[in-house]
Amino acid sequence: MDAFFKLPLRKKLALKRKPGDLCGYSGAHADRFSSKLPWKETLSFTYDHGLDVVNYIKSFMGEEFQEAGCAYQTYCESLRNLSFIIFELLAISLGIDRYHYSGFFEDGASIMRGNNYPPCKEAGLTLGTGPHTDPNSLTILHQDQVGGLEIFSNNKWVAIRPRHDAFVVNLGDTFVALSNGRYRSCLHRAVVNNEKVRRSLVFFVNPKDDRIVRPPSGLVRGEEAKEYPEFTWSDLREFTQKYYRADANTLHNFVQWLYSVKYGQL
Repeated sequence: MDAFFKLPLRKKLALKRKPGDLCGYSGAHADRFSSKLPWKETLSFTYDHGLDVVNYIKSFMGEEFQEAGCAYQTYCESLRNLSFIIFELLAISLGIDRYHYSGFFEDGASIMRGNNYPPCKEAGLTLGTGPHTDPNSLTILHQDQVGGLEIFSNNKWVAIRPRHDAFVVNLGDTFVALSNGRYRSCLHRAVVNNEKVRRSLVFFVNPKDDRIVRPPSGLVRGEEAKEYPEFTWSDLREFTQKYYRADANTLHNFVQWLYSVKYGQL
């Protein structure tokens, strides 16, 4: 990612993400960030099992990125396998079939993203990424040693100390619905540094676009109702890409939007 982010802006803009797309380059120029500009730039691409990341990155970024493509192929495959282990542990913790969630995500498509946070002399006046919960199901993040990731815990922001030998794992809004509210998504933000560039790699795990998001029957018993209406990942993705910028209330506002637009009721 270093080589890409060091390219001239005109070359990076040639890969600019189109409205509604998940792939490509995005910076503070992006149309959907017309206010409260994030102090960062990103490069994103999708990954699903069997996808040849090497050729994908070469076609997307050029022949000079073939070696990087090989590295990201291995990285994505490894994190996909790790995500299934995490899903098994989550299922066990909820007392449901161990393989329920790993099976649910078997044919899903993930998003790989590189984040670049340039130094900012007025670091106290902006954020790399504002407070939000992730709309997806599971996020696996590796940050460099500069640091900057913070989570909101016990009514205060807490810095996550960088570790070169560990990942940060967040649950997102989609998994909140899949667990019938037993688990909560993590409110977090990224602050910027006034001297150093900060970089991070993020792997977002998502279900297949048309798969119905609903909790397993073992989490909806007797008079215990489902906490959230059924939806698809494509529904939530459309909401966050076209109509709403992710924040601390994304899931709540998505449910209201879903009732009014899809179900025609409030």
